[in-house]
Amino acid sequence: MTRPAVSFEFFPPKNIEGSFRLWDTVQALAPMEPEFVSVTYGAGGTTRKLTHEAVDAIHKKAGLRVAAHLTCVEATRAETMEIVQGYADAGVEEIVALRGDPPKGSGGFRAHPDGFAGSVELIEALAARGNFRIRVGAYPERHPDAAHELADVEHLKRKFDAGAHSAITQFFFEADTFFRFRDACVKAGIEGAIIPGILPIENWKGARKFAGMCGTSIPQVVADGFDHARDQAEADLLATALATELCDKLIAGGAEHLHFYTLNKPDLTRDVCHALGITPKAALSEVA
Repeated sequence: MTRPAVSFEFFPPKNIEGSFRLWDTVQALAPMEPEFVSVTYGAGGTTRKLTHEAVDAIHKKAGLRVAAHLTCVEATRAETMEIVQGYADAGVEEIVALRGDPPKGSGGFRAHPDGFAGSVELIEALAARGNFRIRVGAYPERHPDAAHELADVEHLKRKFDAGAHSAITQFFFEADTFFRFRDACVKAGIEGAIIPGILPIENWKGARKFAGMCGTSIPQVVADGFDHARDQAEADLLATALATELCDKLIAGGAEHLHFYTLNKPDLTRDVCHALGITPKAALSEVA
């Protein structure tokens, strides 16, 4: 089996305990030689400053290529591009450009009167600068806001036409879900790379809730497996087995890159990587 490229997603810490957890995660996964790591934004851009600090620290101290998340929720164009300039000044060369989730209780996304109307306009502005590799989000299953079945594919096509270089999908549980989406994207004329997003399930209750929010379908066999797990150790073994099997099928089907949502908890992701033959190359010695 060909060794796939890998990348990992982290979220910024909100306190000292979270900072240690983030660095433990970075330290555990950096030896896997990821192509890049990404750092998320909170809903409504609530962690902008924390995200910038985490991106800067991981880039400078861990020596990893960081793709910084950027959204346009509740921000003017000037404010958003000021953040972009800050990333550029810090030496960041990749951005994950997203519309972003609206703040809780806001009733849905509303563009700022002086802001970007959505992800396509944001991508166009980043592409015009010409100094970033732009990654975007993709939904292999129908997004809750999508008007019809092919709306997500059509929207992704607009993102690539605006200047995106590659897309990272929302997580899913069956390889055929990704393959159907990939085929639809090719049929629509999308030529850029589409990277499958993988979620090793560390917390079944949380994963099930998040799946419901983003339109991810859960196979009955997966639900039954976690519902009947006797303890966390058994649930972890199931999570590792399911994620490894999914990755095996994706690689066999031509996927050359896997993106893992780590939730700042590295153990399951590391176990899946090991099962796929992705082994540490070196130890990370310099951390904050």
